[in-house]
Amino acid sequence: MAEQRLGLWRYRALFLVLAASVLFVQLLPLNPGPGRWPGPDLLLLITLSWTVMRPELVSVPVVAGVFLIADLLLMQPPGLWTALVILGCEFLRSRRYLLRNAPFPVEWLLVAGIVAVLFVLNAVILSLFGVPQPSLGLTVIRIVLTILVYPVVVLIAARMFGLRPAFAEQDSLGAWR
Repeated sequence: MAEQRLGLWRYRALFLVLAASVLFVQLLPLNPGPGRWPGPDLLLLITLSWTVMRPELVSVPVVAGVFLIADLLLMQPPGLWTALVILGCEFLRSRRYLLRNAPFPVEWLLVAGIVAVLFVLNAVILSLFGVPQPSLGLTVIRIVLTILVYPVVVLIAARMFGLRPAFAEQDSLGAWR
């Protein structure tokens, strides 16, 4: 039991290190000027993929802390993107038993729908309050790139970090453990 708990803490620390690394790279002044396409939201992809594979590793306080810090560091409206990502993660967490036996394209389609809904809700809420935001074309490009990069993030999480889905077991009464 102690070894299992140590493994959980090791993966949680790894998630926090990955999140900090993504934020660090996003804060670097690497953008030489206008005319560049937006990249995929890697922090969102890492969080969603880890939520699908091992939901116990990314709890709500961890996700809230990481994305609230990201909102503050990236000068976004604090809390909006955080709340939307938490809703998306909890939606995935509630579907974890359905996704365990589903093939990867079904998981990818579900995550793609969640990514699209999160970005659209964020844009709609920001426009309701008159907050300046990127054009619709750039937002669509970011959504598409984020969806297309999801399999790569899952592959890296599985191959490089050894993160595998923890298949649930059923007890004698048929309840999931």
